[in-house]
Amino acid sequence: MKQQHVENCNFSSWYPRFKNVTIRSKIIPLSKEFVDYLKTDGVVLPGKPSSLPRHEDDESDSEEWQNLEEDPEQATVEAPEFNDIDTKIKEAIQELGGEVFPKLNWSAPRDASWISHDNTLRCKSPGDIYLLLKSSDTIDRVLCDAFIHCEDNSTQTHDSFELILRKWQNIYPAMEFRCFVRNNELVAISQRDISNYYHFLAENEDEICADILNFYESKIAEKFPDTSYVFDVYKYADQKCTLIDFSPYGVPTNPLLFTWSELDTEVVPDLLFKVVPSAIGVQPGPFACSRLPQDMVDLTSGADVNKLVDFLNVGNLIRRPGEASDDDS
Repeated sequence: MKQQHVENCNFSSWYPRFKNVTIRSKIIPLSKEFVDYLKTDGVVLPGKPSSLPRHEDDESDSEEWQNLEEDPEQATVEAPEFNDIDTKIKEAIQELGGEVFPKLNWSAPRDASWISHDNTLRCKSPGDIYLLLKSSDTIDRVLCDAFIHCEDNSTQTHDSFELILRKWQNIYPAMEFRCFVRNNELVAISQRDISNYYHFLAENEDEICADILNFYESKIAEKFPDTSYVFDVYKYADQKCTLIDFSPYGVPTNPLLFTWSELDTEVVPDLLFKVVPSAIGVQPGPFACSRLPQDMVDLTSGADVNKLVDFLNVGNLIRRPGEASDDDS
């Protein structure tokens, strides 16, 4: 994969060509100052200064909280202001019907949906959008490592970022599909929501494949600049399909129910179609660990061996025989 393949999947690169078959959207260029704000640690939303929560436990003797309560200057975090972007976001939300879902050039902050009031990416104000963007590891990777998997990757980073606001759609996750195109041929279709089992998908395989193949051949085939790529589509009940997004063919795009080695086999006799076959075949969602502390993720995945060793040592100390416990005293 080359950097140009990634650039071709940049939203503003493909949207003008496919705007008639995708969701209505607005593109807002982001200033360097706003991008730097997104890269900084912590979640302080633009606008009014943010006050740190005061400690309400009268019995606590924490010096840190006592110092904060005695000095109100220390309890306030200065919030940045982006009036121009704020205004553009409000105008775009109004033009798109009052509700939008955000993304940057390549990705949406889907891993941060847990922090919103309804566990979705639905946004009605600039503050909703800022909260999702600042809480997302996916967005951080877009800003810092957009070309990390490219063979011609260099130290130069992408420096033209955009906020894309898309008109909010009530989408049934079962009808989202990821489609894989290799050498200008649609070779595979995967259920997008692999963390749930939908019994009717396998029963309607022929209809689903026929509708998506027809959409690909009539609306997408040979119109995208690359010969191999991935696109996501939403299928309605009336055979109509809507384009959701494009992604590069290969890592880091998630192949979902396939593997990249499987998709790269030389001969694909027929269009491959995969859905979760039963409730037993359900897989964890791609953002299942997003709500857990990083230490817990490292422990369960084995990503940090030192933390795992420390955890086991603590367990051995707790279970060590011959030592009195609090209950024995």
